[in-house]
Amino acid sequence: MTARAVIFGCDGHELTAEEQSFFREAKPWGFILFSRNCGSPDQLRRLTASLRACVGRGDAPILIDQEGGRVQRLRGEHWRSRPPAAVFGAVNRQNPTSARELAYDNARIMAAELHDLGINVDCVPCIDVPIEGAHDIIGDRAFGRDPWVVSSLGQSVIDGMLDGGVLPVIKHVPGHGRARSDSHMELPVVDTPREELERTDFVPFRALARAPFAMTAHVVYTDIDPTGPATTSKTVIDEVVRGFIGFDGALMTDDLSMRALKGTYAERARASIAAGCDLILHCNRNMEHMREVADATPMLSGKALARCDRALEMLRQPKPFAVAQAQSKLDATLSGVA
Repeated sequence: MTARAVIFGCDGHELTAEEQSFFREAKPWGFILFSRNCGSPDQLRRLTASLRACVGRGDAPILIDQEGGRVQRLRGEHWRSRPPAAVFGAVNRQNPTSARELAYDNARIMAAELHDLGINVDCVPCIDVPIEGAHDIIGDRAFGRDPWVVSSLGQSVIDGMLDGGVLPVIKHVPGHGRARSDSHMELPVVDTPREELERTDFVPFRALARAPFAMTAHVVYTDIDPTGPATTSKTVIDEVVRGFIGFDGALMTDDLSMRALKGTYAERARASIAAGCDLILHCNRNMEHMREVADATPMLSGKALARCDRALEMLRQPKPFAVAQAQSKLDATLSGVA
């Protein structure tokens, strides 16, 4: 596979001539979709086919953030609203077995929708562990504050996605739950001792380290590396993500456009690759920025290529699943859950 170690977004419901030309030349490994790209099922099928045609790879990864709650790109008349992760955490307090089953079923339903549209990677589950006083950028996107509950329900989502023919992405490694600011807007700094992080925040990532993909946190952990966020910290990636957590899947950055990161787009891309990220994620659709990122990002090779190939090998055809029956069960069980 000849592909650049980058994932790009696009502007609208269909590709412009400029985008098609750029993607053919840049050869990104994959693409990511947002609400701006999602008009109708037929339109999305055409768009995903067009994106793959640009790079000449029928299995090119196409990602989306379809978590449920506040973070879901498929909305409106064509797609049903999905519950946030915290709902399953609420069920877990009464019936852990039911919570795991419902989280799995919900993931299977989402995967069925995505698979039908030609989308084969979903950026779920969010396995951050929020604390009291943290910024609500995570909030109800998390399953709860118990790292073992988060691990259990996160595994159910991973299983549901994989059984539905869609690859999951655990995020935001090694943990965004303590951040007291939104990394979309500024750089969060966490001063918690490393030993405590290992007992709490890192637990779900270590438990789910066999996931095919992980997305980094644009967060500084001062007791590990006070000089920069995890995304651009070789210390955090080597010692924590690859070391203590033991994640050996394909590691992608969170969006390079977020204000937590400093420097030019080229500098951000180079720093992330140098730190040990396998893939650059760039989402803002700005053509000037995309060209800058492409010029600074290498073609996939070596361990990064092997990890990405290994992740894609986990794709399989969906197992039989009664979507309507599962949705009815979900509706009935969650109707009384706050």
